[in-house]
Amino acid sequence: MELSCKVNYALLALLELARHRERGKLVQIEQIAADYQIPDRYLAQLLMTLRRCGIVRSQRGAKGGYLLAREPGQITLLEVFTCLEGTWSHKQESQAASLTQAHFAIEEIWQEATMAATAVLQRYTLEDLRQKRDEGQQFNPMYYI
Repeated sequence: MELSCKVNYALLALLELARHRERGKLVQIEQIAADYQIPDRYLAQLLMTLRRCGIVRSQRGAKGGYLLAREPGQITLLEVFTCLEGTWSHKQESQAASLTQAHFAIEEIWQEATMAATAVLQRYTLEDLRQKRDEGQQFNPMYYI
């Protein structure tokens, strides 16, 4: 399992929206794109998808932008992942009659891994992610040569 570029960019944008939510400030796409080196048009597509899923809201106009639709503690990482990627699935490509016991063993382990990953993403919210980011910024070791 791998974190797609799409989900990674979306989480970075959502972290930025979470940071500005406390001040009630709308954030423009250009600002997020510049801060995280995300292509503007791609970010716009991601934010439109997140808006359709009810994760962000937008406001048009010169002073428009994006903001979180709910509190960061109410938005799970699973919700973000599912919005952008759909659900995890693993389909056997062979005909059902030709599946061996090995195929079933692989499928069983894949299902267990999927359930574990789903549980972790369901447990963490944007607020948790923001706190982890903030903790990492506090621990900024300096190395001297």
